[in-house]
Amino acid sequence: MDWPTLLCADRLGRTKPGHREPARSDFQRDSDRIIFSSAFRRLQDKTQVFPLAENDFARTRLTHSLEVASVGRSLGTRVGAHICEKHGLASAGLHPSDFGDILHAAALAHDLGNPPFGHSGEDAIRHWFKDTTNPIVAQARERLSAATIADITHYEGNAQGFRILTRLQMPDNPGGLQLTFATLGAFTKYPRASIIVANPHTGASTKKLGYFATEREHFQAVAIACNLPWRSLGCCTRHPLAFLLEAADDICYRLVDFEDGLHLGHLRYEEVRDAFLAIIPRHPRDLEAMTSRKAAIEMLRAMAIGACLDQCTAAFIENEPGILAGTYDTPLVEAIPATAALRAIHDRSRETIYKTNRGAQIEIAGYEVLGGLLDLFMSAVNDIAAQGHRAPRRSHILLGQLPKDCVTAATNDNPAERIMRLLDYISGMTDSYAVSLHRRLTGIALPGR
Repeated sequence: MDWPTLLCADRLGRTKPGHREPARSDFQRDSDRIIFSSAFRRLQDKTQVFPLAENDFARTRLTHSLEVASVGRSLGTRVGAHICEKHGLASAGLHPSDFGDILHAAALAHDLGNPPFGHSGEDAIRHWFKDTTNPIVAQARERLSAATIADITHYEGNAQGFRILTRLQMPDNPGGLQLTFATLGAFTKYPRASIIVANPHTGASTKKLGYFATEREHFQAVAIACNLPWRSLGCCTRHPLAFLLEAADDICYRLVDFEDGLHLGHLRYEEVRDAFLAIIPRHPRDLEAMTSRKAAIEMLRAMAIGACLDQCTAAFIENEPGILAGTYDTPLVEAIPATAALRAIHDRSRETIYKTNRGAQIEIAGYEVLGGLLDLFMSAVNDIAAQGHRAPRRSHILLGQLPKDCVTAATNDNPAERIMRLLDYISGMTDSYAVSLHRRLTGIALPGR
């Protein structure tokens, strides 16, 4: 792989080549398109760690995405400065800021595909679809291809995010938001389909699927434009900047979730302080003189992020030859001096803040909410598809609650389109809206009461 091709500014769905302007690059336009999208706005009420938090301190997916974008831009610009100098990219019109702008846009979008209730929402969708004893599910699976069944059985927010960017947002445009190939490449941390043919590779980039069968052609276009080598049918080498996106996400969720855990009473000040100090090269002299423990932790968290930025930059530069050759496939946070400290933070988070009683109860409720909504709407879609206007009145009423594209899909003869459009609708819901809609449709709460 070579950097001028990897930083391709051409856009998915457009035949006109990308162009560079001194005041506003194509990659900055990508960020603007994402920020003004409805999918990005909905992140304000989607779970990061603490579902339906009862205070306004804990991060949401929106604030998390903004923080990852900030860290990603810094990582990209630092790495870009080294690469531009090493490879003489200025002659190709490329600058360190291009790397930062690509990472900023990809990071803003990295969680767009997460359904309500975060990762437990993904699992709830998988759980619902795997239950073939459910007659609604059994009927929905009829005539589905093996690829579609695999896509939903292994349902992934990353693949849904790629679908949102390339199809669902601005649906009248070929290529959806028509982002640059470089940004879409950096966004795709897992450049593989749900079914891979004869691929022995087991690196970090293959542990999840990154695109659904419905977006196969879009992903192929990205791989071709950026010249990402194919490892096998359905799987190619990761775009190098995806390593930096992954690092920015890892740094933020490990350190920031830990900070949130303290302020919400799940961790002690001393253990959070010591965990952050284990990452920071030098002990800050004025720590005990801070006006409050909250201020002290905020300072330590900022310093820890800075230390991880330095280390991940160095790790990327050191491993750049292997990354470009496609032979390196390890998360950067697993290859830096702070690896052990970050792992200890993650392990402690799993023992405490990720397993609170309140969180567990809401997670269980999420299965009921998403499974219940899927049952309600999928039964109606099945009825309409099979019986048309002769379907039960209840099914017609339920269908009337769905967006126009779901209604259109329910009346055609494409079973994959029917279920994917319904999943688009439900996975796009915010946490609060999913709960509210489920309560209204099941009679637990009536409109206006």
